[in-house]
Amino acid sequence: MKRYRLIAAVGAVALFTAVLSGSAAYGGSSESAQAGPIKLGVLTSLTGNFAPWGIQVRSGMALAVNEINRAGGVKGRGQGRKLNLAVADDQSGAGAIDGFRRLTQQEGVVSVGGIIGSNIGGPAANLAEQAHVPLFLVKSGNNEILTQSSRYTFRTCLPAAAMVAQSVVQLAQKRNIKSVGVMIADYAWGQSFKSSLEDAAKSASNIKFQVQVAPVPTTNFTPYLRAMGDVSLIVATGHPPGAPLVLAQAGQLGLKAPVVGADGPWSLTAKNAGSASFGRYSDFKCMATATQGYKALAKRYLKTFPQNEFFEDDAIAGYAYVKIVAEAISKVGVNRQRVAAYVHANTFNIPGYAWPLRWTAWGEMIGARPQYAILTKSAPPQAGLNTASTTFWPRVFFKSPALTPYRPPS
Repeated sequence: MKRYRLIAAVGAVALFTAVLSGSAAYGGSSESAQAGPIKLGVLTSLTGNFAPWGIQVRSGMALAVNEINRAGGVKGRGQGRKLNLAVADDQSGAGAIDGFRRLTQQEGVVSVGGIIGSNIGGPAANLAEQAHVPLFLVKSGNNEILTQSSRYTFRTCLPAAAMVAQSVVQLAQKRNIKSVGVMIADYAWGQSFKSSLEDAAKSASNIKFQVQVAPVPTTNFTPYLRAMGDVSLIVATGHPPGAPLVLAQAGQLGLKAPVVGADGPWSLTAKNAGSASFGRYSDFKCMATATQGYKALAKRYLKTFPQNEFFEDDAIAGYAYVKIVAEAISKVGVNRQRVAAYVHANTFNIPGYAWPLRWTAWGEMIGARPQYAILTKSAPPQAGLNTASTTFWPRVFFKSPALTPYRPPS
């Protein structure tokens, strides 16, 4: 865990320095004050447990802003105006509410994006709905975040917990697995995933689930792993910060079962678990690494942000957020309500995404198809898709059928 935090801290310091220095990669512009650049809000985790996710999100947004600005800014109703990112660190929880209010009330952003933790998504969504501000979630999958009346909150990468649980059961059935160990973190996402998996398991009575619940800060998973017994698959999806440690410590105990992660950064797992991850660690993503769209975007991303080592789906979700809002602004202007309405009314095809982005009336993704890949120690299929320190590649082995959008209770 100490190494985990050190990696996050180093990346955060480097990128935050770029923001303060007005780096073009973060939307810095010499445009006059009279012209008024359009501000998009970034509310994500740059410190705390979820920083490795948040740093990638911010970098993906920065890439999109830089590309749009170099092409002349947002045109159409945006009238050729440049974009800027206004950034707030939610500190993996503690700074979320103050950050949202600063972005929307003081910075005057058109929208807010980048939410990772489910403990952040709920309060942020409540504020967004009250203030009529478009809010884009990345990894905030708690079922309860969206309600039937949600109109300004959109999921962009991680589907609702009920949909993720559905895909995990599909995976177990596809591979004919009969016994599954499940690691849950005792917070909003973990508990939501736990209840969702219990519901999904009702249609798979031939699979036995052994569930263990651990606190979020836990670093010693050995007693929980021992309590699972002899299982054929370990699902760490419900404990995002602990997934790499679950993998490493399961290997130390001699457990051979493969581990399904929590939609975490591949680079983080490879660093923390090392060789134990290769061939044993799989995860589900909203990116399609085999597509030319992903490869082209990844090369541009790593050329700009080589310190991030790999183009994670957090980054592609950040990139998508900026592209979606920029398109909306070009069509309907900077009015927040009109931007939200435009997003609801359209489908967005983002290069490298595993499915087109479109939403239900309440902001759940339609047609989400997470791709499961296993981490392998191998070179990428093309040059430029990794950095000198990257020695892994995710090999896709299962694509979920289009998941039924979760419908919140009325």
